[in-house]
Parts: sequence; structure tokens; C-alpha cells
Amino acid sequence: MNNGLLEDLKYKVFRSGNPIFLYIGLNAIIFIVTALLGVMVFLSGNGTGGVSAIVSEYFAFPADVTALPLRFYTLLTYMFFHDGFFHVLFNMLWVYWLGTIFMNFLSSRQFHFVYLAGGIAGALFFTAAFYAFPVFRPAIPTAHLIGSSAAVMAIVAATATLVPDYEIRMLFLGNVKLKYLALAYILLSLIGVGSANAGGNIAHIGGALLGFAYIRVLRGGTDWSNLFKKKPKLKVVKNQTYKPASSKSGSGIAQSEIDAILDKISKTGYDKLSKEEKETLFKASNH
Repeated sequence: MNNGLLEDLKYKVFRSGNPIFLYIGLNAIIFIVTALLGVMVFLSGNGTGGVSAIVSEYFAFPADVTALPLRFYTLLTYMFFHDGFFHVLFNMLWVYWLGTIFMNFLSSRQFHFVYLAGGIAGALFFTAAFYAFPVFRPAIPTAHLIGSSAAVMAIVAATATLVPDYEIRMLFLGNVKLKYLALAYILLSLIGVGSANAGGNIAHIGGALLGFAYIRVLRGGTDWSNLFKKKPKLKVVKNQTYKPASSKSGSGIAQSEIDAILDKISKTGYDKLSKEEKETLFKASNH
């Protein structure tokens, strides 16, 4: 691998400002590092479960709330470790496909919030379910959660709620609207609650609820991601004639015009936009 390719990857992951590349890069790096460590442990003759046991013990999110005072950080770390190649592969494919659509309409700050808050919501939903349902209680001392599926599910649900009639082409199925794709994903997770991966599927539902709620509240005029946005300092200016603030986005496009286009997408789908409306949305999404 030449230096040019490495520099390009480093730029996309850490300096491009695109959260899709950041999360895909972080998850891929952590997976590769832990996998290589696992190979080294295996070759040293110490078995194959050493690294997996360490990850489960120190980085996975525990169902047992009594373990959280010492492992509170796992509320975030569990999202960046995966149990196998296909686990991380399919999660990152979902991040790329649905995340790209998400970023066409919303900002990087909003993506970060939905992804991380979705993962946290999934973990809390997981623990709550293990204490709420008697069938899970015997497994509480040993049960743990690992993987970014809840965070990914939050992005899927948020995107499908924002533009439900947006269509993507799928192998063997043709064009599928996002609302049906998300519903199928949620239904499979509900069915999966009765499987061996009950905890993971419960976390999916928690992430989906966060993504859905975020967009519903956002449409009502409240952006939860602004809770972490630094507020500008007020500055007093004397002897200046007052001028009404302009209701325009950073691209110079009126916010009301952007809102009208988003409403049209939610009702009729992205493909029904005119060429001018698509250009307007593209300009707004790049500021």
C-alpha cells in the first residue's frame, strides 16, 4: 500500500469532516487491530479467546447495572467493537448507504448526535429490557452488548422518517422506499428478540426509537443536537440602526424554502423534486 493511498484514507477518515468516513474508519481500524491481536495470541499458543474475553470484559456494555460505576465508559466503547467480520461489514455498509442519504439533508453535527445517541439509547434499552422481562434476568450477570448496530439503526430510522418515500435500488428487489426498508429491519429485530441474540435485537429497537423521535421532534422545530452546540457570545453594539435578521441558511437560501422542499420530499419522494429544487437542496446541504 503506497503512501498516497494511506494519506488519502487518513484524510477521509480524520480530516475530511465527513462523519460517515470517520465512523467507518474508526470501526474498521479497531476491528483490524483486535483481529490481528487475536492472531498473535493464537500463534503464541494461548488459545483463541483471549482477546475476545478482554473486549467482553472491558469494552462491551454490561447488562448488570452494578458493573456500570466502574465500566461507565462502555456506554460509548461498545459501539466500536464487533463480533466478527460480517458483523462490522454489514453495519458499515448500512452507515454508508443510509448515512449518505442522511447527509444530503442534514448536517454533520446532527449525524454525530443521532449515531452516538442512538447507540446510547440502544444500550439503555438493552439493560432496561433485561431487568423488565423475567426471562432475561438469570442472564444479567454475564450478558453484554457489543457492536454499532443500535447506532446504525438510529441512522436508518432517522433517514426513513425524514424522507420515507425516498427510493433505493436493492438487488433482487428493485426500487424500495426507505419507510418499507426500515419497517422490515425493525420487524426482523422484533422477531429476533426471541433468538440467541435477544440483547442485540432489543438494542436495535432502542436505536430505532431514538432516530424516529429525533426527526419527529426536529420537524416540530427542536433540534436535540443543538444541546451540544456552543452558543455564540452576545455583543452589544451602540448607535446602530436595527435591521431585521434574515431568515437564510449559510448558503443564502431562505430556510422556509428548504423546509418546503423537505416537506415535499416526505410527501412525494426525492424523485418528484424539480431540477431547480434539487439544485437548491444541494447548495443548502453543502453549507
